[in-house]
Amino acid sequence: QVQLVESGGGVVQPGGSLRLSCQAPPSIISINAVGWHRQAPGKEREQVALITVGVRTEYADSVKGRFSISREKNMVWLQMNNVRIEDTGVYYCNVDDGTNWPPVRHWGQGIHVSVSS
Repeated sequence: QVQLVESGGGVVQPGGSLRLSCQAPPSIISINAVGWHRQAPGKEREQVALITVGVRTEYADSVKGRFSISREKNMVWLQMNNVRIEDTGVYYCNVDDGTNWPPVRHWGQGIHVSVSS
């Protein structure tokens, strides 16, 4: 079973910054896209940021200009700046694995981010 390892969550004050990391195993040779989702309390999981193999990025409207996704080989980061209380939630990394057919989406275990004063 493929395991993505996330780190970097925690408690941060409004206006602060946080950087989430996600490590995919070397067994994933071909990555089609990587992204971050989040699930706020009482809400459905939503996509926050995505980066494709062509380095095209997409962001949810609520995080544009504040969050930045980046990737280097099998590492993915989400830089969160000027965070807001509504950014609180569990953040999940995903990797779209194209190593074999059909492609498979792998998920991290989830990491908590709490924005609180």
